[in-house]
Amino acid sequence: MSDMKDAPATDAALPPDLVFLKRLVTVLTATMILGLIIVIGLLVTRLNGLRQPPLPGLPAHLSLPGGAQARAVTLGQGWVAVVTDQDEILILDAATGALRQRVAFTPGG
Repeated sequence: MSDMKDAPATDAALPPDLVFLKRLVTVLTATMILGLIIVIGLLVTRLNGLRQPPLPGLPAHLSLPGGAQARAVTLGQGWVAVVTDQDEILILDAATGALRQRVAFTPGG
């Protein structure tokens, strides 16, 4: 109990510089907490937006000649371009699936 008698009752008993410093530390602490909450909130909302929707696959009615496997598919108006694992690009008709064009390429060059 003797400790309670020695402690100052209000901020008025403290020197003005110490009162200012106490308030400054309190305001800066509150600002840091608010800033941390904002940064965490922004990270959560932005990182959730980075999830990519599933990529479209090869349409079911199309089949690739020669047992090729599709690596990438590009859908256009009336056509479908398929990059195969045999290092070629196949341009197929979107409606019929008929092969319109075949383009061979060398990867990395």
